[in-house]
Amino acid sequence: MKYLLLVSTALLFTACKGVDAPPTADAVTIAKTPALQTGMVAAANPLATEAGLKVLREGGSAVDAAIAVQATLGLVEPQSSGLGGGAFMVVYDPKAAKVWAYDGREEAPSGASATMFQDPATGKPRGYFQRVGSGQSTGTPGAVVMLHAAHQDYGKLDWGPQFESSIALAEECFRVSPRLAGLIKRFGGYILKNDPDTRNYFFTENGEPLPEGFLRDNQPYANTLREIAKNPRALLEGDIAADIVEKISQEPFPGTLTVADMAAYQPRKAEALCTSYRGHAVCGAQPPASGGVAVQSILGTLENFDMAAAGNTAAGWHLFAEASFLAYADRDKYVADSQFVDVPVAEMLDKDYLKSRAELIKPDRNIKEVKAGNPVSFARGKDATPDNPGTSHFTVVDKDGLTVSMTTTIEGAFGSQRMVRGFLLNNELTDFSAVDKDADGVLIANRVAPRKRPRSSMAPHIVFAPDGELLFTTGSPGGNSIIAYTTKTIVGIIDWGLSPQEAIELPNVIARNGSLRMEAQNLRDAETSEINRGAGAKEFGMSEDIVSALEGLGHKVRRSGGEISGLHIIYRQDNGTLVGGADPRREGTAQKP
Repeated sequence: MKYLLLVSTALLFTACKGVDAPPTADAVTIAKTPALQTGMVAAANPLATEAGLKVLREGGSAVDAAIAVQATLGLVEPQSSGLGGGAFMVVYDPKAAKVWAYDGREEAPSGASATMFQDPATGKPRGYFQRVGSGQSTGTPGAVVMLHAAHQDYGKLDWGPQFESSIALAEECFRVSPRLAGLIKRFGGYILKNDPDTRNYFFTENGEPLPEGFLRDNQPYANTLREIAKNPRALLEGDIAADIVEKISQEPFPGTLTVADMAAYQPRKAEALCTSYRGHAVCGAQPPASGGVAVQSILGTLENFDMAAAGNTAAGWHLFAEASFLAYADRDKYVADSQFVDVPVAEMLDKDYLKSRAELIKPDRNIKEVKAGNPVSFARGKDATPDNPGTSHFTVVDKDGLTVSMTTTIEGAFGSQRMVRGFLLNNELTDFSAVDKDADGVLIANRVAPRKRPRSSMAPHIVFAPDGELLFTTGSPGGNSIIAYTTKTIVGIIDWGLSPQEAIELPNVIARNGSLRMEAQNLRDAETSEINRGAGAKEFGMSEDIVSALEGLGHKVRRSGGEISGLHIIYRQDNGTLVGGADPRREGTAQKP
């Protein structure tokens, strides 16, 4: 099926930069959804969930609640997201029957260069922690101003009250969670102690990592939130912006971000990227997020197979893995910031093109050498972007049906591991390719450039029933594995008839660059359990008979002792009531007001 293009002109609005969105990939149905009896919040920490619920109880919208959730996550889950990072958010407006994609991705400074992460003596990328802990790794943070842009569209409360819960927690103390304590312990041995602010905040007076249950306050964070409540651009202007720039300019490898770069930053808004999957509209974020393209590419390839008949078996997971290999290869080669390079989104998601990709998949063997396809004729270099697992995902639906699916990040664990005024700075620019050309000298799409936004794997999605009404939201943290984590839930719910919680608890299966990694039963070790999960004791993993069957098809399986997904889903049932799901691999909850 060729494309029936829907409207794709980006919206211009105050304080939010308009973009020319890639076209919607095929004709989909988005309809108005009736009001609900109540709303729901699903987030990665119970304190963040409660902050969002409080706003809903006070008459706020889903966007108002999202602001409260983000502010609280930055305090209680600082290793994953926060004020100093960026985000992608998909919003469904049930009254207008529209789906919008908001882009708060971090941006490279005007002084950035294509070779900034390379050793000038060798031309090779510097070591991982040298790049992460450098001043060069931090881009202009965009999450807060992105949320403000959405608030201008859909906020019911004045800007400011959404921060009250997190201000109170920062001043009155919160208990360090098991996951946060485990990650401080793990990363304390690397560079987390290098910055005096992070050292004083994340370690005791005796220099020990903060233990689980430790009562931690953060007055500087509360003060910063009060400034943001008065001025949503407080991080990008004035004294806070100057402090960020000063911290970034410190050794090692000082960055070039300036106050002028910060002041020039604007979030972007466009129509969401929507395609159809078995009659369901599936809507995600636009580039530089690659999650929308890649998730929908996997689904479009799988649409050529009877996944319901294949089921949750070796046959079904073989098809899932092969489609993932193909989609990741295309994503790696072609997706980057569409304001700097041509991103052939329509061609990559063309039904005929994906059918041709599906024809490469055989039921009795794996593809021996996976290569990117050629949806267009122009050349792209082989990608060299590292994987930095981290991030957080949450979702909110209010009683009017306004729906938010948002993935938020400071990149790797604890970002750049530099702290300013109570919050961590991102290391998002390490999401660029560390080299600008491949071995053949062909330019890489995701190379560094001034004012460019690095490619992201974030994949917040909203899925609609065949009648066009809201069905469910989904999304996850986890580096480039986000794409696989998110896609499995869509397959699990639509094809395999699973509940949101059952879909979340399916084994995670990630197929990229020739490696098939999956959670395997009885392999979780003590360290993985400590840092990748909350207090729950549930084990996850693929049965050994399925793993062996996949190996028999030629797959090189890497048995994983645990994955770092943090999936959150809100599902609307036929009677209009909401059911939520939260990933037990982390500490999340899904609750109604």
